[in-house]
Amino acid sequence: MLRRLVAVRRALVPPALGVRISLARVARGEPLGHAGYNSGCHSVAREYIDRFVAAHAADVRGRVLEIGDRSYTTRHADNVESSDVVHLLPDHGATIVCDLNDSAALDGRSFDTVICTQTLQLNYEPRAVLETLAHALVPGGTLIASMSGICQLSRYDMDRWGEYWRFTNLSAARLFHDVFGPQASVTVTTYGNVLTACAHLAGLAAREVPSVMYDDHDPDYELVIGVRAVKPLVIGAGPRP
Repeated sequence: MLRRLVAVRRALVPPALGVRISLARVARGEPLGHAGYNSGCHSVAREYIDRFVAAHAADVRGRVLEIGDRSYTTRHADNVESSDVVHLLPDHGATIVCDLNDSAALDGRSFDTVICTQTLQLNYEPRAVLETLAHALVPGGTLIASMSGICQLSRYDMDRWGEYWRFTNLSAARLFHDVFGPQASVTVTTYGNVLTACAHLAGLAAREVPSVMYDDHDPDYELVIGVRAVKPLVIGAGPRP
């Protein structure tokens, strides 16, 4: 218990960075930041997302589509033949500009891998988006997706296209099986614990939490939900053959 308390104290007051955090601010209802972005570092949730995608780096191969940008495609590009980026708006480095809620948005295109991080919660009809992405996968292709569980709102997204949902491992599994088929290979992985959840909600950056704390998994604190889904090889076993 004592070692645990010391770890928590170090997480809240990282001595290496000389950061002194006033818990009185939290008591007054003031966040310490906004998911770490104010400190020039990625968020606690993004640390988990990075780990999730890295764990499935072998799936990033062939023709790859990534939502928003190509950061993960570039990071795990050893077996990538071609790379596309889809975005709702132009001028974001996108090679495909469309609304993924449109079932025909990616018609005529096919991909071996789709990387979709932190996107489904931004759509009022996440199933429609998932069906569009699944349809664009070749049989045997893989979708790597992450979604928010315990999380503050992203003001950037809320002010532009909205943010509608939070997920659990059960809702994610049901959604993906509904789209890919009940017999499809769908693996759900959750990340988080009470400390990282509190740190993320308070607005701390990933580097302000000791790396060892990310290894502590508590299934009752689902900060990030990661899903790996493989499109069935059999025509008719998945969505919209």
